[in-house]
Amino acid sequence: MTQLIAFIPFILMSIVFITHMKKEPRGMVTGVLFLIYLITIGATGLFTLFYYSEILQKSNLLYTLVIISGIIFIVAITLFPFVLIIIYFIQGILILKKEGLRLKNVLSLSFSIALIIYIFVWPLIMPLSSSNIYEKPLLLFADIIYKIFSFIFIYLLFLMAMYCVSAILNLIHIGKGKNLDYIIVLGAGIKGKRVTPLLASRIDKGIELLNYNPSAKLILSGGMGPGEDIPEGVAMADYAKQNGVSEEKIVIEDKSKNTYENLLFSSKLMDKENPKIALVTTSYHVFRALVFAKKLNIPCIGYGSKTKWYFTLNALIREYIGYLSISYRFHMLVILFYTIALLMFTLFDYLNKTGAINIRNFLHI
Repeated sequence: MTQLIAFIPFILMSIVFITHMKKEPRGMVTGVLFLIYLITIGATGLFTLFYYSEILQKSNLLYTLVIISGIIFIVAITLFPFVLIIIYFIQGILILKKEGLRLKNVLSLSFSIALIIYIFVWPLIMPLSSSNIYEKPLLLFADIIYKIFSFIFIYLLFLMAMYCVSAILNLIHIGKGKNLDYIIVLGAGIKGKRVTPLLASRIDKGIELLNYNPSAKLILSGGMGPGEDIPEGVAMADYAKQNGVSEEKIVIEDKSKNTYENLLFSSKLMDKENPKIALVTTSYHVFRALVFAKKLNIPCIGYGSKTKWYFTLNALIREYIGYLSISYRFHMLVILFYTIALLMFTLFDYLNKTGAINIRNFLHI
């Protein structure tokens, strides 16, 4: 009976997570719920191991496997920050080498350097709290600044992890035949009248989905930007026709200038009630596009096209920054709340240690 009770949180969390994924996965809540789900699975697993510990100890093979698994897990958690730094550093160098020195191409390298500074350098140059910190104003100020920036850094890292998890989960679909009515392919830059390899990859993915959903229509969305001779939607339609898509299957949207307008203007070209919609863009861009679609009350799922691997991590950081720009007010409030709470705690601690107030009397203990 005790063992069955231990499985209740896991069962409840499974129901919550699966229901959320079916109903509305387009948000950071998806990543948070998945994290809680993993914690629930881990807790249930640990309880099961403890419950059957006597049986495990009797089997040398099972006991050895459990110990090895635990060691691998601990080593993986310990090495994760270092692996992350190395991956982003190498990827940052590669993108600069292949794509050139531009502001948008230094994000990966900057991220890895920021991690190095925070993990290894900052603790050495920033003084930590000490018993006589209130006697040294500069030390106190440095300590407060260190705690605020540490919170901001850890908070942003947590958000980034939740963003990445949510983005990956929104790319997972079982089967491609979803009885779709419309497939929106989001535009990207073109050269003159020709689509770029990145945009061609998106259109190819849209055509692939169209083959699995023969009754759907392909909406090719993109206006005309600087250096382009025709609207992106027109160039995309030409490419699709050259690759076997009949003209009656194609709908052109040629007025939009950004992702928000891609979705807004494309939705106005749909003539079916309660249509089933899929949007197609580059994999790292799908989640932010889905967030825009959610804000526009456009029910849809997202599919990602492939891109150069060394470009993905850098672009993912750029997409994450773009997401923060959408929801920055909430995150600013979280940081402000923490700062106020820290200052109040510091003041209260200072008054208590200097004898200005007595914490026991204040709390009526």
